[in-house]
Amino acid sequence: MVRQVLEFDLPDRFVAGTVGQPGSRAFFLQARQGTRLTSVALEKAQVSVLAERIDELLDEVLRRTGGTAGVPALATADSDDDAPLQTPVEEEFRVGTMSLAWDGDTERIVVECFADDTPAADELDDLDELDDEHATGTVLRVSLTGAAARAFAKRAIAVVAAGRPPCPFCSGPLDPEGHICPRANGYRR
Repeated sequence: MVRQVLEFDLPDRFVAGTVGQPGSRAFFLQARQGTRLTSVALEKAQVSVLAERIDELLDEVLRRTGGTAGVPALATADSDDDAPLQTPVEEEFRVGTMSLAWDGDTERIVVECFADDTPAADELDDLDELDDEHATGTVLRVSLTGAAARAFAKRAIAVVAAGRPPCPFCSGPLDPEGHICPRANGYRR
């Protein structure tokens, strides 16, 4: 099977979003360019880490370039995207691993999401298999400007934080009907 690359170079929209109620939400990354729409499923922790790493990478780019790179220090207010995911949300694949890079030539951040059935580098027999010509599996590759990446990270952090509130005693998630709190000796809170 040949690698299928779903490439979005400066997409019209690249966002993290959810389907479902807090406590049973499914997390997705969605890229749209023109009429092309791709949605990939991933875990809440993956969304959180991706957003944090994007912000860290952009901060490092600013630090190393002395602020000359086309990267804003913060997401601008006019870049807020609070719209829900575009429907229908049809999962292309479930994300296993992700990579993040800065392309200094184009001054863009590149996010790659590999399907969980794509072999990791340490599983390959020969390092020559790492090139796209011989690789297998599916990958979503998105190239973003610094401003678009900051906007993505801001929204992703908000999406993750919009879940169930934490218990004030144990920090575990509180369901609307409460939960059995280990710090309260098993009493329902």
